[in-house]
Amino acid sequence: MGDKYEHLKKILDGSRYTVAMCGSGTLTEAGYKTFRHQEYAYEIEEKYGRSPEYIFTSNYYNTRTDRFFDFYKSEVLNKNFEPTETAYALKRIEDAGKLQCILSSNIFDIEKRAGCRNVLNLHGTIYHNVCPRCGKEYSLEYIRDCKKVPYCEECHSVVRPCVALYGEQLDSRLTSQAASEVEKADVLLLLGTTLASDVYSNYVKFFEGSQLVIIHEREHFTDAKADLVIYDAPKNVLPKLGY
Repeated sequence: MGDKYEHLKKILDGSRYTVAMCGSGTLTEAGYKTFRHQEYAYEIEEKYGRSPEYIFTSNYYNTRTDRFFDFYKSEVLNKNFEPTETAYALKRIEDAGKLQCILSSNIFDIEKRAGCRNVLNLHGTIYHNVCPRCGKEYSLEYIRDCKKVPYCEECHSVVRPCVALYGEQLDSRLTSQAASEVEKADVLLLLGTTLASDVYSNYVKFFEGSQLVIIHEREHFTDAKADLVIYDAPKNVLPKLGY
């Protein structure tokens, strides 16, 4: 085990409360191209006549509901992403008592599906779908298998996928809980993301602990603020720690 790996394991072993932040880099390990990936965004615009940032909004959901679900089923629900090596490694670290909370920005629930218990999905998940009128819950399969727009069987309202669309405010209770978790941590572990992340920069400011660790593939100017940086994919690092 290299010096940096040994250092990381020592940090985790000595931690009282560790929080991990899983960014887009941990999702790309599963083979997913984010909507901000230039080539993929171009493919979507060619296919649907609109950019993904335009389609994946509450306004488009409300005004072009049928087209929204055409896009959502094809470009989101039909992507069968399995839990990654990173997610399974996080489970082992959690089982060892060295990881107390995971903040995740992906909507595919990868960490929980790997068996991790204390996960806050900041943007919701594709597995949670609710009728906004009567509150009846529906499965991913129900949404995916509807021929057109998924309507509630009870009150015939459009079933709402409980995922954060572009421009929407996140659940205030969830964001408060996430901030509280970061505030409690003495080790903060950023995986596949940076301190300048659109998702996590607002939470990092609550960190008052002793060790800030970043594991990602590409160097970023904010890395200088970390106590330890490992330039590699998280899937290549975490499984080697021996948990």
